[in-house]
Amino acid sequence: MFKKNKAHMQPRLLSAVSQLSEKHRQRLENSWASVFYREVFCRIDEEIFSVLYADLPSRPNVAVNVLVGFEILKAGFGWSDEEGYDEFTYNLQVRYALGYGELGEGDFDLRTLYYFRERLNRYMQESGVNLLAKVFEQVTDEQVAAFKLKTGIQRMDSTLVSSNIGQWSRLQFLVVVLQRVHRMLSEADRASYEQAFEAYVKEHAGHYVYRLKKGDFFPHLQRIGEFMQQLLADLKAAYQEQPTYQMLERVFHEHYRIEEQTVKGLRDKELSPQRLLSPDDFEASLRGRRNATFSGYAANLTESAEPQNPFQLVTKVQVAPNNVDDPQLLLAALPDLKARTALHTLYTDGGFGSPQTDLAMITQHVTHIPTAIRGAKPNPQRLNLSDFDLQFDEAGTPIAIQCPGKQHTPVEFGNPKKGFVARFDPQRCSQCTFAQEKQCPARPVRKNPLRHLYFLWKEAWVAQRRKRAREYSQQDQNLRAAIEATCWAVKCRYPNDKFPVRGLFRMTSLLIASAAMNNVRRIDRHLHARPWQIKRKLAKQAVQRTLAAKSSFLFGSPSDLWPVCRLEPALAVSF
Repeated sequence: MFKKNKAHMQPRLLSAVSQLSEKHRQRLENSWASVFYREVFCRIDEEIFSVLYADLPSRPNVAVNVLVGFEILKAGFGWSDEEGYDEFTYNLQVRYALGYGELGEGDFDLRTLYYFRERLNRYMQESGVNLLAKVFEQVTDEQVAAFKLKTGIQRMDSTLVSSNIGQWSRLQFLVVVLQRVHRMLSEADRASYEQAFEAYVKEHAGHYVYRLKKGDFFPHLQRIGEFMQQLLADLKAAYQEQPTYQMLERVFHEHYRIEEQTVKGLRDKELSPQRLLSPDDFEASLRGRRNATFSGYAANLTESAEPQNPFQLVTKVQVAPNNVDDPQLLLAALPDLKARTALHTLYTDGGFGSPQTDLAMITQHVTHIPTAIRGAKPNPQRLNLSDFDLQFDEAGTPIAIQCPGKQHTPVEFGNPKKGFVARFDPQRCSQCTFAQEKQCPARPVRKNPLRHLYFLWKEAWVAQRRKRAREYSQQDQNLRAAIEATCWAVKCRYPNDKFPVRGLFRMTSLLIASAAMNNVRRIDRHLHARPWQIKRKLAKQAVQRTLAAKSSFLFGSPSDLWPVCRLEPALAVSF
């Protein structure tokens, strides 16, 4: 039976907190625990989790806001389950953050937390809704409203995180799969396959590989493949509904192919990066980046980036297998960000650009500003479509264009192969320097003297992205760069970016909880900032506004910066 936790709203008259000295009680109330209690714990809408509990008269549930708060603290500090439970049991500061003022009050068994996670996971599998993500967004939206933060400008970036799975060689992995199949079998089936499984189950998979001699890899790979094919045929009737049998079937087809009724192992280069990497994590995938290989997931973070905000908050967390491309994550996040926030400008790196994201941005009325563009750079000795000024209608269709020579002409749709065409006056073009030096892409067609410029829909959107990226690179203020520090802050409690969990749900839950704790730290720093820190921040913002008004300090007057120099001389020297 679901029941809300309202006991924390009326604290006890006598408690461990009330018995602290005035000095220590004041220190507790000014610590992060007080900020966590007010800005997270009290804002958690427990009603969201009522779908996990039955309506029948029964024993009330353990307080949901305590369990959710415990998960956030555990992830934010990098504790294991046992470490977090010890902190909850014996640390008064942690208990204060979770609404308790007395040691021993509101105790629950650690297994309760495991059951809670299992219910969350099952609900997500059935409905596709992650309730932790839902409550994170609800709490963050309330924090944004409470501190009157602006969310029109936001930034987004992805980072790779590793799952807690073993790093096995290919042959060792296949032996591990066979050992899992052996565990699945009934006693009678184990007895019938005892001799066939003997070489694979009598010792650790690493020992099996260690004893092989040079040149034995492919014969053993072939032998395992033939044995797997036999198992798939023999066990299908009795075990085809078992997850282990389905795993065996998937692994066989990912590592072998059948040619002329003969099993042949795939070469390493032929293996798919989407193949199963571990029997314990069905969703982790393989991805290479900067001469390194990562096994796990991609986390995509979005945060506010308004320069006027006193601090920024993470507004959305996404997790997917790391072979999912960045544009897919952006497309999935955009409708929710637009509905929850006043998003109108989004800063990303060059990896988030694609024709699909361009169309989505136009539909959602959001300006996408990338720091770079995928693909080869255009020839700097010639004009590119990004050097032209394109005008679009509300549907994102080009309707007019203006060349660098200031000639304005309408854009017409030609045919599906050539796309759009713009026709320029040859007399004005003959007087243009770019045309005289043959740098203009517009050319006459056959006997028609008009200069024609053909471009596809995709090329028009790429040109707009390239133009915005070029304008962004000329700005004095880099609004996108700070998101990389946010990605580090969310992962820094876990060495080598390896999280102590497996599976998409657990990885998503841990990253969401870590991001929520990161928001708490930012709020805490803002509320307890010292006067000199506030003064320095205001001075820096004043310098940035002055530099934004001037194209460069060299083109402005030194007197423009005099009020700022009085506030913070060190900043004036640095600028």
